[in-house]
Amino acid sequence: MSFLAEQFFGFRGEGGVMLKLQAEQKIFAYREAVDMRKSFDGLIAVTRNLVKENPLSGSVFVFRNKRGNYLKLLIWDRTGYVLYAKRLERGKFKMFFAQEKQILNQEQLSFLLNGIPLGVKREVL
Repeated sequence: MSFLAEQFFGFRGEGGVMLKLQAEQKIFAYREAVDMRKSFDGLIAVTRNLVKENPLSGSVFVFRNKRGNYLKLLIWDRTGYVLYAKRLERGKFKMFFAQEKQILNQEQLSFLLNGIPLGVKREVL
């Protein structure tokens, strides 16, 4: 694994790859569904136009598909963009936010990537 790749990815004891972020990196989760056919350029445009953030900031941008079973993370690492994707075989990534975008901490991102719902779902009476 290259030095630059090690900035974002490390190894767990059981051999899987995990995301490794810097403590100062902001993490923005976008609540609305995004077409997962989008790759780098499409997600960069979503980041600029809908999330209203600079994709070159080094922040992590989290996007979810309409079905809720697929996430993509877009990150700028000073030499290029990194795209991380995860699809759940069962269940959904659940993000219950009042705002269109939500700042997450690393623990919340870890919960989300492991399928644990974020926020509180409120029943409408």
